[in-house]
Amino acid sequence: MTGAASASFTADDYKARMERAARQAADAGLAGLLVAPGPDLVWLTGYTPTAVTERLTLLVLAPGRDPVLVVPTLEAPDAERALGACALTLRDWTDGKDPYAATAALLDADGRFGISDNAWAMHLLGLQRTLPGTSYASLTEALPMLRAVKDAAELELLAAAGAAADAAFEEIRNVAFAGRRESDVAADLAGLLRRFGHSQVDFTIVASGPNGANPHHEVGDRVIERGDMVVLDFGGLRDGYGSDTSRTVHVGEPTDEERRVHDLVREAQEAGFHAVRPGAACQEVDRAARAVIEDAGYGEYFIHRTGHGIGVTTHEPPYMIEGEEQPLVPGMCFSVEPGVYLPGRFGVRIEDIVTVTGDGGRRLNNTAREMVIVD
Repeated sequence: MTGAASASFTADDYKARMERAARQAADAGLAGLLVAPGPDLVWLTGYTPTAVTERLTLLVLAPGRDPVLVVPTLEAPDAERALGACALTLRDWTDGKDPYAATAALLDADGRFGISDNAWAMHLLGLQRTLPGTSYASLTEALPMLRAVKDAAELELLAAAGAAADAAFEEIRNVAFAGRRESDVAADLAGLLRRFGHSQVDFTIVASGPNGANPHHEVGDRVIERGDMVVLDFGGLRDGYGSDTSRTVHVGEPTDEERRVHDLVREAQEAGFHAVRPGAACQEVDRAARAVIEDAGYGEYFIHRTGHGIGVTTHEPPYMIEGEEQPLVPGMCFSVEPGVYLPGRFGVRIEDIVTVTGDGGRRLNNTAREMVIVD
């Protein structure tokens, strides 16, 4: 997380997050949480190690106990400067000592713990070797909603990231597409995201013509041609919080079929958005968008979930997918992005980030969803 994002939160915010996480761990029947460097550690403490190495860094949260951050001695000065540091105890260890023994002293010998999905296998195995009576579950499995509900400051940062992505789209629609490579337009998009405040660009998909039928097309050297449909999907982090939006443009005048498919996806996206309301299951958003596409006979060409959560990462729980019965809660933020992909021909995707409000949903992306014609 950048310094600008950290400045939006206080030590009390991080203290409250750690306390909430410990309570949720207890409610889930866990003895505690073990949080490795990554998005969970940033969100809980404001601390990002300057380099993630083989040396163990681990936040230990347990109900009824003060949080402890186990860090290598050479990294302790940086950890002490994190905004959340005053709400926890630092326990450092020096090279040549056993970091797992230092951590084991903080854990119940027969407890079950939630552990970061991105924790290194060598560290998990080291803990298991030191405390063979312990067991572990990934945080995504054990506490999938840990970061899902955003507070007012987080919503403000996500809205700003969405507005920056919108500004990038308003600029990119005015550049030349025909006769240029996909990689050229992707570079333009990345530059625009940075110009409008992004410190990190995670993806700039530019999928032209038949490449648009691949939802995660890797940008290549294909030259965009007049008559192409072009899927644009781009985002990253601005002040530590994510953006992610998709719009599908057309180079020159589209055919009747291309207009029809684009209008269909726009209708499906609208239906998914209007399904957002507190208490509705995540799967209801997917069902609403998917029904529109299936009823039009294109169901087999909608080949991915309708949405994913967003926050300090661009993809995280909750997921808008059949079988996900998690109720929507005010403050949740996620994408609504149905698509139709016709192999060998073209694809269409329209995506907004949406946040759940007290009585429905609010879009954080507000550029035109109608067909945009580019040169």
